[in-house]
Amino acid sequence: MVDLQEYLWMVILGFVIAFILAFSVGANDVANSFGTAVGSGVVTLRQACILASIFETLGSMLLGAKVGETIRKGIIDVNLYNETVPVLMAGEVSAMVGSAIWQLIASFLKLPISGTHCIVGSTIGFSMVAIGTKGVQWMQLVKIVASWFISPLLSGLMSGFLFFLIRHFILNQDDPVPNGLRALPVFYASTIGINAFSILYTGAPCKN
Repeated sequence: MVDLQEYLWMVILGFVIAFILAFSVGANDVANSFGTAVGSGVVTLRQACILASIFETLGSMLLGAKVGETIRKGIIDVNLYNETVPVLMAGEVSAMVGSAIWQLIASFLKLPISGTHCIVGSTIGFSMVAIGTKGVQWMQLVKIVASWFISPLLSGLMSGFLFFLIRHFILNQDDPVPNGLRALPVFYASTIGINAFSILYTGAPCKN
């Protein structure tokens, strides 16, 4: 067993970098959630920052378990580092640093990038430098890359279908307000139901 006490500084450094990484993610990815709301004037920029601080944190706590598990050991084979744990620690910290720096640069340049893409790429990068291509779980990577194309396609189809229903049953009516008010509970219930299911299905497992 490797004595990890002397590498405590790396854990502390990683903790600090994690905050910087979270800041860089918020500076870029939160616009995906609140860009349309702020742009349409539904909420102000200050209100969006407050709401994002609350609900992005809750989302990571309630829904981030499986994503965190995939990032932690689904992209690379961590078992290959059983004899070189400090290398894995240094690599993960390096991945966070690289991801944070690139996301901050992209935010200043107003580039619409993805925090997920950054951390996946940086994790693969350090593993290939450390032990070569054998450390990368390529099938898992194929699934992740495929989701980058499938997810926007499904999102586009779903949003188009919902807008068609809203336009047909609400907006095109002589008086859209009554139908709109009747539809609100349905939308609220659907949103709450999907979130509840996601928390129960993909949330962190309860351990005694």
